[in-house]
Amino acid sequence: MLLALLVRALLFEVFFIPSESMEATLAPGERVAVSSFPLDDGDTPERGDVVVFQPTQEQLGGRSAPDEPVATWFKPFHAILQAVHLIPPSTEDYIKRVVALPGETVEGRDGAVYINGTRLVEPYLGEGISTGAFESVVVPEGTVWVMGDNRSNSRDSRYIGPISLDQIEGRAVMRVWPLNRVSRL
Repeated sequence: MLLALLVRALLFEVFFIPSESMEATLAPGERVAVSSFPLDDGDTPERGDVVVFQPTQEQLGGRSAPDEPVATWFKPFHAILQAVHLIPPSTEDYIKRVVALPGETVEGRDGAVYINGTRLVEPYLGEGISTGAFESVVVPEGTVWVMGDNRSNSRDSRYIGPISLDQIEGRAVMRVWPLNRVSRL
């Protein structure tokens, strides 16, 4: 059991999906395995990756402050303590899809996302999901633009701005609960 917890803490963490912001891809109550390897310097997630991150207090607009960041060396132990319920899971983790990369111009119009003027094909969106209009934004270097798959019910980069690569805790790689929906993401 201890070996399993150590492997889990070192290779991936399991995150709980608290809201509808990623439906139809992920539903409330589901759990996903997130690669706990931090991004290397110069490593940028790919468009379409589902990532977990903690918004800054500034991005939250003064709402409740995020949990204190966990030192990199302590993350495996922190994950074990969460797994055995000795400390509570973070309540400020967000899970969203990477839509635009550094240097790209992203905009919402005509019910869709446009990257550098070209309509983005988003096969992961549920039937009838439309993206509301938002002004053109150039994604700064060192950041990405993230959005929930359930566009009308997602607090994402349209509201909190681009997220720093340093905020990303990992990439979601697999839905692990419920068992009848286990699948790669």
